Amino acid sequence: MCMKRSTRGVLCALSGGILWGVSGTVGQYLFTHRELSSQWLTTVRMILAGIILLLLAAAKSPDSLKQIWKVRGDALRMILFAVFGLMTCQYTYMTAISHSNSATATALQYLGQALILIVTCVRLRRLPSGREGIALLLALGGVFLLATHGRLDNLALSAQALFWGIGAAVSLMLYTLLPGGIIERYGSVAVTGYGMLIGGIVLGIATGAYKQFVRLDWTILLGVGSIVILGTAAAFTLYLQGVSDIGGVRASLFACAEPVSAALATTLWLKTEFSVADWLAFGLIFLMAVLLVLPSRKAEAKKSAPVR
Repeated sequence: MCMKRSTRGVLCALSGGILWGVSGTVGQYLFTHRELSSQWLTTVRMILAGIILLLLAAAKSPDSLKQIWKVRGDALRMILFAVFGLMTCQYTYMTAISHSNSATATALQYLGQALILIVTCVRLRRLPSGREGIALLLALGGVFLLATHGRLDNLALSAQALFWGIGAAVSLMLYTLLPGGIIERYGSVAVTGYGMLIGGIVLGIATGAYKQFVRLDWTILLGVGSIVILGTAAAFTLYLQGVSDIGGVRASLFACAEPVSAALATTLWLKTEFSVADWLAFGLIFLMAVLLVLPSRKAEAKKSAPVR
């Protein structure tokens, strides 16, 4: 691999992770300062991002947009992925932010990687390796510190924040496992684009978000636009370029900048205060994510990271 391509891959994957993290902080700003609902923001974000990604897919490989609907099994899996994968992943994450903050919600959602590991071990009927076992212990420690700050007699997070954060982790697991082989057959841009569009439409109808009146101003338009264009379409495109240049495992490793960027943006921009226990919890969950994406000695598995 040439040095220029390797450097580009690292920068692209890192930039994608940073943009995902910062976009969550923009969402926090819109919830707390502009009083938007997570239902409305998630619906608008998914529909607009879906349209953008589908346009990108059409420009690159228009046949992929048609082929997926010609196979009944793949079409059904596409719909399941859109509703139970992407829609729930996006909605639970944004709702967790609305009840807490971007850094905490991102950290809790990253626990989905530990859930994927547990499901994989159950399916393969094997025990976690030594490194995987350490990652699971780090995940448990991170959740414990975030939820209690080390005190068993008191919850540091609200019940709603904890519920939606754990829900985001479960949704991330479903988002990762549900696509099966359709991403390999039809391309990740087309599959994610359809997933975003279908999931956004279903969410808007199910929650009644389409009925909500939002008085748009330049602040809201700029915030929503940055989440859709930079935090979704651009971040996803950059991450995929990173995967192409340096491989899925290394790209996933650099994309772990997401929880770090979310914590820094929340602290520096929105002045959210975190305790020592919070920072320690973020660190434990970050280490968990790094351990789980490091390549094994036997093989380097290619995988995609979740779209934020």
